[in-house]
Amino acid sequence: MPSSVRFLTVRMFPLLLLLFIHLRACHSSPSIHPLCHDEESHALLKLKQSLVIDESASSDPSAYPKVASWKVDGESRDCCSWDGVECDRDSGHVIGLDLSSSCLYGSIDSNSTLFHLVHLRRLNLADNDFNNSEIPSEIRNLSRLFDLDLSLSAFSGQIPAEILELSKLVSLDLGVNSLKLQKPGLQHLVEALTNLEVLHLSGVDISAKVPQIMANLSSLSSLFLRDCGLQGEFPMGIFQLPNLRFLSIRFNPYLMGYLPEFHRGSHLELLLLAGTSFSGQLPESIGNLKSLKEFDAKKCYFSGVIPSSLGNLTKLNYLDLSYNSFSGKIPSTFVNLLQLTYLSLSSNNFSSGTLHWLCNLTNLNTIGLNLTNSYGEIPSCLGNLTQLAVLKLDQNKLAGQIPSWIGNHTLFILLTLGSNRLHGPIPESIFRLPNLETLDLQENLFRGTVNVGLLRSRSLASFQLNGNNLSVIGNSNDSIALPKFQILGLGGCNLSGEFPSFLHGQNHLEFVELGGNKIEGHIPKWFMNLSTETLWHLDLFGNFLTGFEQSVDILPWNNLRYLRLSGNKLEGALPIPPRSTIIYIVSDNRLTGEIPPAICNLTSLVILQLSNNNLNSKLPQCLRNISNSASVLDLRNNSFSGDIPDAFSSDCTLRAIDFSQNQFEGKIPRSLANCTKLEILNIGKNKINDVFPSWLGIFPKLRVLILRSNRLHGVIGKPRANFDFKRLQIVDLSGNYFRGKLPLEYFRNWTAMKTIYKERPLYMQVVSSFHLTGYGMGYHFDYSMTMTNKGLCGKPLSRNCGNDEDSLPAAKRDEGSTAYPLEFGWKVVVIGYASGLVIGVILGCVMDTRKYEWLVKNYFARWQR
Repeated sequence: MPSSVRFLTVRMFPLLLLLFIHLRACHSSPSIHPLCHDEESHALLKLKQSLVIDESASSDPSAYPKVASWKVDGESRDCCSWDGVECDRDSGHVIGLDLSSSCLYGSIDSNSTLFHLVHLRRLNLADNDFNNSEIPSEIRNLSRLFDLDLSLSAFSGQIPAEILELSKLVSLDLGVNSLKLQKPGLQHLVEALTNLEVLHLSGVDISAKVPQIMANLSSLSSLFLRDCGLQGEFPMGIFQLPNLRFLSIRFNPYLMGYLPEFHRGSHLELLLLAGTSFSGQLPESIGNLKSLKEFDAKKCYFSGVIPSSLGNLTKLNYLDLSYNSFSGKIPSTFVNLLQLTYLSLSSNNFSSGTLHWLCNLTNLNTIGLNLTNSYGEIPSCLGNLTQLAVLKLDQNKLAGQIPSWIGNHTLFILLTLGSNRLHGPIPESIFRLPNLETLDLQENLFRGTVNVGLLRSRSLASFQLNGNNLSVIGNSNDSIALPKFQILGLGGCNLSGEFPSFLHGQNHLEFVELGGNKIEGHIPKWFMNLSTETLWHLDLFGNFLTGFEQSVDILPWNNLRYLRLSGNKLEGALPIPPRSTIIYIVSDNRLTGEIPPAICNLTSLVILQLSNNNLNSKLPQCLRNISNSASVLDLRNNSFSGDIPDAFSSDCTLRAIDFSQNQFEGKIPRSLANCTKLEILNIGKNKINDVFPSWLGIFPKLRVLILRSNRLHGVIGKPRANFDFKRLQIVDLSGNYFRGKLPLEYFRNWTAMKTIYKERPLYMQVVSSFHLTGYGMGYHFDYSMTMTNKGLCGKPLSRNCGNDEDSLPAAKRDEGSTAYPLEFGWKVVVIGYASGLVIGVILGCVMDTRKYEWLVKNYFARWQR
């Protein structure tokens, strides 16, 4: 090589080296990168312009409008520097867009410039409000996406099939929207997106089985399918996926399944099964889930003993096994769960035990152990749980007094000790807890006086002292400082005199129990003007109330569901509750006059009890409006007259009707045949003039039929079919004008009378329940009746009747005769015999002893086979 060339090369080498270093720096320095592409910058700005900023569009308290910083002038003209925008360092293309919690409101449609950003790999629009717009099919344009999050953003409609074309997706979150995944369904999604590591579809309407193929997603680490309408049996193999860490399938009530044997080395941290139909036992191998932090199996169908190995899961901080059928002892190994902050084992079938095992768990802030068969005193060592804010121990067998340390725990927000055997005075310090929101001390043996003026928590919304030996006092001056109650239970608290004046200003009331006190006089006008939009439960039974100070056509509580005014001294016309009322009980008062036609506007009514008053006149024809919603119609022991309206609707829902002890005349209305759900019918002690209503025999559920003391007449013919009155357990035909003989075939049909309940007695009961947001309400209508002894003598009874022969008919029959065994006109009431008539037959007739024994031997004995 010539020297001159060699010299030039040597001279240029440093220059080339400097150029190489410069170019290297341009590519590697984080502060130097290509400007974003104009078309992508333009697309982003168009997206911004298509939406508005609304602070209410995001739920996150830290939300802020990220797009507010997007500008095209000055130093911020490069879109790669905009908030929420990520660009590729080499190409300058927008590859990431995070606008989560950005207070965005508006619609994203098929023309949105969002779909021009075809280089996107990550898209996050979570926690905004896109105004129920559908996910456009143009989502297919973003074919390079591997992370898509549209959760909690008010999207609606069917998830488009085009989302299946995003085959590179590793993470997909469409949860908490009004979306459907049905065409295509979950199976198609899983088949198309085989690389998924995260699949979150909580709240999406899937309404299908979980496909078995999902157990093949070996990369899956997080699966959220909460409240999706899932059905069938959950594939057990999903629990054993090698990389699975988070699994939530809560609140799918028709989803069945069992827990598998868990292998060592599982990475599960979150296992949420609450509100499903999972059943069986917890496997002993659950102790292998060493990484588990949250386990929620509330309201499932698990049973058996909780395995002691659960105590090995020392990383658990949340454990909820409430509302199952677990039995045996609560494992002693639970003392090892030192990281627990939340523990609920409520409503199970545990055997009796004390609460001392809780004392080591000093990180607990929530304890739910109501209905766990716990007994003994509340341990003083629980005072060491300084983080405790929620303590639910109601409906147990706890005794002793409330420990003094409870009044020192200023973090308490919820304390429920109701339905135990606690006694003594209630420490005043409890009423001074500053953060208390719920205090339930009802149904114990507490005594003493409680001054409501001592309550100091302005947050106290639920306050219940029902059913103790307490005397609650207060005055109108207390009303200024009292918190705004939502739930107030002061039943049986010796409130006396006028209506409690400390309730002045309580305009947030929802649930009020003031029954079983000594409140006198009128319900005042000021109370009737309180909580007119919030009150749904009002119970004032068993006082000395005489009426309402303010006369109104309809009571003013617009959302009332439950009203009980029974057992008072109410006079005058029947008060009419609002149309929203479901249960209305005003029995055992002094009400007079007619049933106003306005009662027929209560088309949501389920239970109507007006018994034991002085109501009169005829019944309104419009009662048909009630018959297609009500379960119970009780008008017993009034002075109603005229015909029973033949107005029971074709879709009658009545299950119990009691019109007894009135002055009704005419015939049994034939439209009763529409009430095919009827279980109890009592029209006894009236003036009904009709023949035996054999047509009632078709009722599939009729258990009680009382027709006594009317003017029923004629011969009772044979049943038309062998299933007539097949569920009947009580029948009373006494005190009428029937003649002839009761056909033997009825005894063959009354097979329900043979049932013997050895474990529990049989009650006549109609159960009604309804649900409001945050509340569930159940009401049991227990039906009682009087069995009249008209002579309850003669075999098999021990008392002699004198000359039995005098009471027998002239024509005798042989023991083996197949003639009718009972004949009307005899004088003794026959109630069940040892053959198995549990509740019995009341017929107002007497039986020849030999024939009675023959009947037992030849018919009732067969029923026991």
